[in-house]
Amino acid sequence: MTITQSIGAFEAKTHLSSILDKIEKGSQVIITKHGKPVAKLVPISNADRIQLSESIEHLKKFSEKNKLSLGNLDWKSLRDEGRR
Repeated sequence: MTITQSIGAFEAKTHLSSILDKIEKGSQVIITKHGKPVAKLVPISNADRIQLSESIEHLKKFSEKNKLSLGNLDWKSLRDEGRR
């Protein structure tokens, strides 16, 4: 059974830890700002967790296979050059 609760943004910020505990147990929380809904926090299903783990592993493998070599170039210098 899913219980939906609505709380204000300030209360959500103040009580985030206890709100996360409720969500972990299956509740859903709608966060409002000035009385208007702006976000909905819902628990991640087990299927979502598995898909997330698989995606992370896929990205790690891709990263290992596709290492980018900058030679003697410093990535910070390249970043700063791109900002000009």
